[in-house]
Amino acid sequence: MNSRNENDFPKNYAVMPVTGPVDAVVAVPGSKSLTNRALVAAALADGTSLLTNVLSADDTRRMVGALRSLGIRITWDGAANRAEVTGCGGLIPVGEARLLCGNAGTVMRFLAAMAALGEGRYELDGDPRMRERPIGELVQALRELGAGVEFVDQEGFPPLIVHARGLSGGTVSLARTPSSQFISAILLSSPYARSDVMMDLPQDSPSRPFLRMTTAVMEAFGVGVVAQYGEDIRFIVPAPQRYQAVNLAIEPDATNATYFWAAAAVAGGRVTVEGLGTDSVQGDVRFVDVLELMGCRVIREPRSITVEGPPTGKRLRAVDVDLKDMPDTAPTLAVTALFAAGRTSIRNVGHLRIKETDRLAALRSELTRLGAAVEERTDGLTIHPPDQLRPATIETYDDHRMAMSFALAGLKCPGVVIHDPGCCGKTFPGFFARFEGLARSGA
Repeated sequence: MNSRNENDFPKNYAVMPVTGPVDAVVAVPGSKSLTNRALVAAALADGTSLLTNVLSADDTRRMVGALRSLGIRITWDGAANRAEVTGCGGLIPVGEARLLCGNAGTVMRFLAAMAALGEGRYELDGDPRMRERPIGELVQALRELGAGVEFVDQEGFPPLIVHARGLSGGTVSLARTPSSQFISAILLSSPYARSDVMMDLPQDSPSRPFLRMTTAVMEAFGVGVVAQYGEDIRFIVPAPQRYQAVNLAIEPDATNATYFWAAAAVAGGRVTVEGLGTDSVQGDVRFVDVLELMGCRVIREPRSITVEGPPTGKRLRAVDVDLKDMPDTAPTLAVTALFAAGRTSIRNVGHLRIKETDRLAALRSELTRLGAAVEERTDGLTIHPPDQLRPATIETYDDHRMAMSFALAGLKCPGVVIHDPGCCGKTFPGFFARFEGLARSGA
């Protein structure tokens, strides 16, 4: 396996095209979402937890650095993908800290809630894009639970200061939830509130599988959550509860797996991703269901999933899909749609506008560079593929998902160049080296 990382690639990286079908078995790094959830639970737990197959990337290193600033003892071995975390038993060790979150949404949001459990003053800040990403609904919910939070500059946006005195608990009703991370942030810290925490959410809350992932992590650390999914969604976290240290293996990242599954759809052939299967707690494994609708064959096993592209001479079928529950897969589908017969519509993903960039606007711009006609709506896209793709340099907007998804176009269109491939270090260091290995299997 080529060990190069994105720092070894030029600022403008030409994707290696394939001349035939791919045939590869791929391992992807640990899930960012699971790693950062597990780090928070372990940091609050009684005892020392051992986390294996953790993701060693920008977002998780941000989380580790911020937790250390809160006084949590963490031994981090990025080479071995292991973390040993000595929990604080729900008592934040330091009374004042400045937490630098970069553009990591899970770090800013999860630690805003965790800091509220302390006693003291905690400032959370991020990079310029993070200061444009709303956090007002989460702050309002934390205030309802007894936290003191102030905005430093613009109301509703970072940076913010948490004047912590613990969480009293109670009932929170979120009429609008632009990000499931707001809900997960409250859930992760709720066991240490002084009384039960109950949350009522609207049925159209985004990314519900990520909420199930959060409660699964909490349960792995010994905390019970009452979850009701019906016309509306309700969570009850009874108090008092305490996380208990565990040894936990982190699943591979399902969102990052989608680029390799989609490669089989685009280039033909087959790709197996190991470590992800029907036993996965991650909702994004269901992206293979979309590829199946497009004409791929999917082989599901408890610990692996294989995608086989359509037979030689057959094009993918266009689809019209609601991706509300797996919005991070929308860029993967948008680029895959360039190779489908007919127009593909992606719906109910308006919250992509508050990600690392406005992903809907960015996707429209870059798909158009490749020759597609794209209709951009408030909550989605419709993509009309061109008769023939044209070479283009793809802007990535410092967004890892833009870089990784548009690599798919380069498999079949010579002359696709990815600007700033290093942005993949946010969640998948070494992505392009691994993608080159996939491309070589179809050379």
